[in-house]
Amino acid sequence: MNEMIKVDFHVHSIASPDSLSTGEKLYRRAKELGLGKLVLTDHNTIAGALELQKSHPDDVIVGEEILTTHGEILALFVQEELPKRMEPLTAFRQLKEQGAFIALSHPYAMARHGWTEAEMEEYLPFLDAIEISNARNRLEMNRAANRFAAEHGLSGIAGSDAHGVPELGAMGLELPDFHTAEELRISIQSAKVFGKESPFWVRFYSRSAAARKALRRI
Repeated sequence: MNEMIKVDFHVHSIASPDSLSTGEKLYRRAKELGLGKLVLTDHNTIAGALELQKSHPDDVIVGEEILTTHGEILALFVQEELPKRMEPLTAFRQLKEQGAFIALSHPYAMARHGWTEAEMEEYLPFLDAIEISNARNRLEMNRAANRFAAEHGLSGIAGSDAHGVPELGAMGLELPDFHTAEELRISIQSAKVFGKESPFWVRFYSRSAAARKALRRI
């Protein structure tokens, strides 16, 4: 059996418009926390993850959080970046073609581009998982996502949704080590969630980062 590791599956770096966390700072913090891998899921780009992976090829997974015309997709092992505002079906098909691991970001969190139950049921054939535990979600949202996954025999993914280095590792999964999307599909079946929901004030990291970046563009 593979070694058990802890992984935070939802992390944003300075490549996202609402984060100031450099990849190297996140990588160092991940090591301090004992995380087995660093997954970068920046908004609508894989540039930051690809750059960091050059320095740490065995420890960094290239992901992307893709804003579609309905909700956000959390994709891992992404090889070709997808632009924002695609129709969900188009995005799912392109991700399938490149063999990516496909999950849905923060279901039920409609103010943050979440997904309704009807949408999740519609896109079920394309999904490897949904995000059952997001540290920026309210507890009842995570409980509803857990219930939906259990009722539909779907795997669950978990992450901090970190936009600041101190958030990293607030939530994630403990699961057997993996190196490919296919290995992750197997490992996640025996995963356990760790961590808990973050306090509301962590949103300061993303809001202040977005404001500072907007000022720089003026």
